[in-house]
Amino acid sequence: MKKKYWFVFCKSDILLHKTMEGKYDIPYSEHPPTDIKPWTTIHDISPLGKINVKTYNIDTPVTDNDEFEMCGLRVSYSKLTYELYLKAGKCAEIIYWDINTKFCGVCGEPMKKDTDISKRCTNCGKEAWPQLATAVIVLIHKENEVLLVHAKNFKDNYYGLVAGFVETGETLEEAAVREVREETGLEITNLKYFASQPWPYPSGLMVGFNADYAGGDIHLQHSELSSGGWFGKNNLPQIPEKLSIARQLIDNWLQNNDKDKQEQICITT
Repeated sequence: MKKKYWFVFCKSDILLHKTMEGKYDIPYSEHPPTDIKPWTTIHDISPLGKINVKTYNIDTPVTDNDEFEMCGLRVSYSKLTYELYLKAGKCAEIIYWDINTKFCGVCGEPMKKDTDISKRCTNCGKEAWPQLATAVIVLIHKENEVLLVHAKNFKDNYYGLVAGFVETGETLEEAAVREVREETGLEITNLKYFASQPWPYPSGLMVGFNADYAGGDIHLQHSELSSGGWFGKNNLPQIPEKLSIARQLIDNWLQNNDKDKQEQICITT
């Protein structure tokens, strides 16, 4: 029997293995690192390179073994390699999907695994696959400033970017324009795709854009945002952590801002 990665979750926490060097990785062994209950479902996940990947959920956290540590999935970003963190996110999404699709949404009868990523109703045959909630996030430029906002659902006092879910029948671009208009009252132009990012909290996909300010005054949607405004490089508030695409967009803007200033200095001299 070959060794494999075991991504073990208890609610929103993941089980990490402490290495001899004082670092962390994912349990890697032939057998599961915890006891398996009769009702435990072990999911097969796409391999990580040539290494097989398994994931399952436990009822109580592991607290009596010095080799292991329970850690929040978001916090694990700073402890695991990026490759392992991404795979952990996929595992968390599969478990979330499994827990929330026990019964058919049409007739209410039990659902049964059909493939690794699909289920079929035991009565009416209705099929179900893991679903993603797609959201757009936009960094808006205005000369040497960007728009940063503090959402009411932020746990900390940091400022991020305008974001929101794509609605049925919308393109990504239409959603970006609508969200900016609804949440800030501003109009944007020159909307350009930046990058996308899996966001397993619980099952999201973030699609990032850059845009230029086109007009309007800031009128915040207070049901969503508590504050916001234009900020330059030298007066930035606290910004999101490194794991988020919001931070990637802001860091990219800062790098380009510095490059533009250097080019202006070279032209002047």
